[in-house]
Amino acid sequence: MTPLSAASLRRHVVAAQGYSTRPRRGTAADVEATVARLGCVQLDSISTVARSHRLTLLSRIGTYPTGTVSKLLRSGRLFEYWAHEACLLPIELWPLMRSFMRDRTHPWWGPIIEREPALADHVMGAIRERGPLGSRDFEGERSGGMWNLKPAKRMLEALWSAGDLVIAGRQGFQRMYDLPERVVPDDVLGAPVPGDDEVLRRLIVLAVRGRGALTEAGVVEHWRLRGGTARIRPHVADVVAAGELRRAEVADGGAPALIAADADPGAARPAGAVLLSPFDNLLWDRPFAERVLGFRHLIEVYKPAPERRYGYYVLPLLSGDRIVGRADVKADRAARTLTAKAWHPEGRFRSTAPLERALARLARQLGLRPVHG
Repeated sequence: MTPLSAASLRRHVVAAQGYSTRPRRGTAADVEATVARLGCVQLDSISTVARSHRLTLLSRIGTYPTGTVSKLLRSGRLFEYWAHEACLLPIELWPLMRSFMRDRTHPWWGPIIEREPALADHVMGAIRERGPLGSRDFEGERSGGMWNLKPAKRMLEALWSAGDLVIAGRQGFQRMYDLPERVVPDDVLGAPVPGDDEVLRRLIVLAVRGRGALTEAGVVEHWRLRGGTARIRPHVADVVAAGELRRAEVADGGAPALIAADADPGAARPAGAVLLSPFDNLLWDRPFAERVLGFRHLIEVYKPAPERRYGYYVLPLLSGDRIVGRADVKADRAARTLTAKAWHPEGRFRSTAPLERALARLARQLGLRPVHG
């Protein structure tokens, strides 16, 4: 095993995320490349500040045009599918994800395609005839019954999960569904689906490269893989033996970390001051984040207000290679302000200078004025 100090591991994991150290403007190509480098970017509907994927991308590539992600989806350069959660993925991973689409049982609603074939045929026929449609396009077709909004919305999502439909962009945050052959490039659509063993080996390498370093448990968490570490352990051994990854023994005595064989943790450089989405890739594996960063991540948006410790939509503040605090942030688009309603520094850290810089940067990216609550 390669020995690695805890500080080197921390710097390497943070640097691997590619946070921008200065204000800049990004392009559609930058968005596409960033999603490819990270492997996947989580989506979330909460817009208290901005959608989670936008915060994740802003922190890495800077300001980019509104509507870029929808255009990349519509042109078949990105796609949406289950990964850590519902995520943006590079189109090159479509054949890998096809292996999961063979299970036509929706993770929440079970085998509804098989259970309601008439509704499935109706939804597919409407999209085949009319082009991309959202769930609202099926509302009010009949007064209740099987064609009302809720069943149609569930069927759309089940057909998407099974790969019969893809997301061809969004209107607002509503998904627009279309046939794969009208969106996914032909060479990708027709590519062979790898076997299960090859899929797992590739996902292991993609997770580690996208995150800089992970334990085996972290790889499982990255893709939410069934079967836990016992399932992936022999495949980890294969990619280590093949020279794609290597194991690093960490000086803190915790579980060995997997890192890319060509990684040089000693070359890592710190990030600037940046406010992170609560759903940022850096924080997906909470035990690993606590071990490496000394930061116990909490997401409290789903808790009743009296039970919250830090606030509703709390953004961790990264400065250099440390998370130095948390800010409860809210955007008021009518007033054109971005307000830090509360600031909770970590440990002995007390300076507000990194918060002021990061808040000003994020406000500028969103076209708002920073306000300290």
